[in-house]
Amino acid sequence: MARASKAGGARGPFDPSSPEPFKVSRSKIDLFTECRRCSYLDLRLGVKRPSMPAFTLNNAVDELLKREFDIHRAKGSKHPLVERYGLDAVPLVDDRMEEWRDALRRGISYLHEPTNILVRGGIDDVWVNPAGELIIVDYKATSKKVGPSTEDDLYDSYKRQLEIYQWLFRRNGFAVSPTAYFVYVNGKSDAAAFDGKLEFDIELIPYTGSDAWVEPAIFDMKEMLMSGEIPPVGTSFGGGPCEHCTYRESAGKALRDLHVKNKQKG
Repeated sequence: MARASKAGGARGPFDPSSPEPFKVSRSKIDLFTECRRCSYLDLRLGVKRPSMPAFTLNNAVDELLKREFDIHRAKGSKHPLVERYGLDAVPLVDDRMEEWRDALRRGISYLHEPTNILVRGGIDDVWVNPAGELIIVDYKATSKKVGPSTEDDLYDSYKRQLEIYQWLFRRNGFAVSPTAYFVYVNGKSDAAAFDGKLEFDIELIPYTGSDAWVEPAIFDMKEMLMSGEIPPVGTSFGGGPCEHCTYRESAGKALRDLHVKNKQKG
């Protein structure tokens, strides 16, 4: 039987000969589902996609929401947002909350023994209902003219994120509610002036999905990592070929053609 783990530390490229568990974050599983070629380059060859700029405003909103819900955690009370939506749940009181939130060092983790892959992820929050089921919660922040209000308005990657978290908690022996929630805040841009503050609309969006895909994806990931074959190009958010793969192939062809041209001149 597989076991939970608290292992941390940096992760290097996959080494087929190493007996050590290979650490994979929640985001790396999502990358695998999006584009297996990018995943292979990252996990097997150590060539990562270019990093995105840090969304510092989103991080600030996340931190403030955590503090706000932690006030109710300490009191054992419902947050007004939860009250407004008629949900019977309070923030979970558990000494491991800060550990579970720490995606870089700890997080919630689980060693999948059949593949020797250690999966981990850092959650935003966990609530609990009267039945003792844990409710996985994720905070999202954006600024759109019309913010999302139902699960149909959300990216598939957001949904997979919560499903992986549910899978991790279930594998760690917790009873988990099938319904997770997004606390979604949308920055309002229709005010008369900025005046040094930004106001938000806040929605509680339920999502009932399935984590049945997670374990098969882990097996498929391990098969990919053990293979010497380059996987096919994945898809972008718009449904076309992966933009990263398209860029790499176009840049490589242009550089190769230039090299051949310069060599012919010489």
